[in-house]
Amino acid sequence: MEQSIVKVENLSHRYSVQWAIRDINLEIQGKGIYGLLGSNGAGKSTLMNIMCGVLKQSKGSVFINGIDTKKDPVGAKRFIGFLPQKPPLHTDLTVDEYLRYCACLRRIPSGDIEHAIAEVTEKCGITHFRKRLIRNLSGGYQQRVGIAQAIIHKPVLVVLDEPTNGLDPNQILEIRHLVKEIAEERTIVLSTHILTEVQAVCDYIYMVEQGSFVFSGTVEEFDNYIAPNTLAVTLMEPPTIEELSALEGVSGVEELGGNRFRLKFTDARDVVERVVKTSVAKDWHLTEIGVEKNSLDSIFAELSKKN
Repeated sequence: MEQSIVKVENLSHRYSVQWAIRDINLEIQGKGIYGLLGSNGAGKSTLMNIMCGVLKQSKGSVFINGIDTKKDPVGAKRFIGFLPQKPPLHTDLTVDEYLRYCACLRRIPSGDIEHAIAEVTEKCGITHFRKRLIRNLSGGYQQRVGIAQAIIHKPVLVVLDEPTNGLDPNQILEIRHLVKEIAEERTIVLSTHILTEVQAVCDYIYMVEQGSFVFSGTVEEFDNYIAPNTLAVTLMEPPTIEELSALEGVSGVEELGGNRFRLKFTDARDVVERVVKTSVAKDWHLTEIGVEKNSLDSIFAELSKKN
């Protein structure tokens, strides 16, 4: 049986009297990008800090590549690369000096350090900035340096906490592309509260709310979590709102402008066929009809019980 890259069993942690996470269980066996989704304060950072050995849990166990983080924390950390929400950069150092320092912390043999730096700076697109002070880099390039320190020792697991936080749209796209490239070789756990971030980069989603998982599944399963209940229709000779509302199975009608309407229905069975047949019989000249997919926001609201 394949060795799990990450295995979390009955993990709980509390600060003072309040539980931050309760009875978390998860297992990751393959490469790819695993999204840890949840609103601010849901418990994401606590879970990631425990997984990376930054925080000691109150209860439960974490295994990284089969190693118990409690019994052998140093051994487990050899397999982990971590980028916290605020990158741990020494801004008065050059990129080269900082990555050399990180390579030493990661116990990379001295004869291999130069090659490791060259390889990771090329991967992260910062080779031409190696001699520049980190404080003089833009936010996007500082984030790239943060990612470089997380992967310089070639860990099997890379944990990224809000990696695009505070970046502009172009920088966000660049970091997303870099994360996807890294995921071709390793397992990535990516924490975010941004729904579009999950949809753009993740293969699998774990959603945390109030310290517990409320969803785990593929992005496609997440997108389809709530059954759609609206139709978008375009009628060139539309009837009155009252007439549309009177159709069997239609519970509400919303005008979208330009002869377009949104029909809410209680049961998907036969609704489309009924609308088409009625349109033909009454010469409404139907030109477009389709079941609308739920927005990520509505799914998030349903799962987090904040709708």
